[in-house]
Amino acid sequence: MDIGWFRDLVICISGLVVTVVVIFIAVLAFALYRRVRPILDSVQATSATVREITSMVKGEVVKPMVELAALIRGIVQGIELATKFFKKGEQEGGCNG
Repeated sequence: MDIGWFRDLVICISGLVVTVVVIFIAVLAFALYRRVRPILDSVQATSATVREITSMVKGEVVKPMVELAALIRGIVQGIELATKFFKKGEQEGGCNG
């Protein structure tokens, strides 16, 4: 027995060990996938529900509140403009007397 025969034996054993390890990892990954898949499906369903709730809240609550805030801001700006206009008119007439 020379060193070449021993080298070939080590290569064959290493190949078998690597093959067994790869098969073991594949089986382990498949088992893990089967356990995690229901959880992933549940998370996906939950995210779809959250997405629906968010769009409903956006349409039913946020949009009217934004419109109301814009209306109130417009009224306030109109009152400020009218106040400036009337104060300016009073100052012009009253100071020149």
